[in-house]
Amino acid sequence: MSINFQLSRNAFNHLVLVTADGQVHDNVSPVRAFPIQAPDEGISMVLQDGEEVAWIDKLADLPEAIRGLIADELAGREFMPEITRIDSVTSYATPCTWHVKTDRGETAFVLKGEEDIRRIGRGSLLIADNHGIHFLIRDMYVVDKHSRKILDRFL
Repeated sequence: MSINFQLSRNAFNHLVLVTADGQVHDNVSPVRAFPIQAPDEGISMVLQDGEEVAWIDKLADLPEAIRGLIADELAGREFMPEITRIDSVTSYATPCTWHVKTDRGETAFVLKGEEDIRRIGRGSLLIADNHGIHFLIRDMYVVDKHSRKILDRFL
C-alpha cells in the first residue's frame, strides 16, 4: 500500500507531515480512533486545532520509519498501564487500595468508587484511580482465577 504523505521530525522534535501535493503541516499529532479495541488501526494525524490532515487505516501498512515515528509519539502521549494480575484489595467497600501487577510493573492505587470501573466492549474494563490515571484490563475473562474473583466482587 502506498501512503500519500511523508513524516519527519523538525529541530524542535515536532512531527512534520508533508502531503503528496507539497503542503507542510508542522507539529501534527497522531490520535487513535479506537485506542482500546483496535490500537493499531484508525490513526488520525491532526493539527493543534484538531483539524485532520491525514488518515492511517493500519499502522502495519506504513513504512517502518514512519511507523516508528508514530509509535514513539503515541507512547510519549499515552499512559494507560494494563493490569495483568490483581494481587489484593484492602477492602471490598470503597474507597479501597488495589495492589496490582501491570505491564509496566507492580503498583498500588486507590479506587474511590465502583463507578470508576467501566466496561468497554465485551470483556474489557477501564479502571480510574483517585488521581485520574486509567488502568486497562484487556479481557477480564482471561485473567487468573484470583483476579477474576476480586473483579466479580466489584462488578
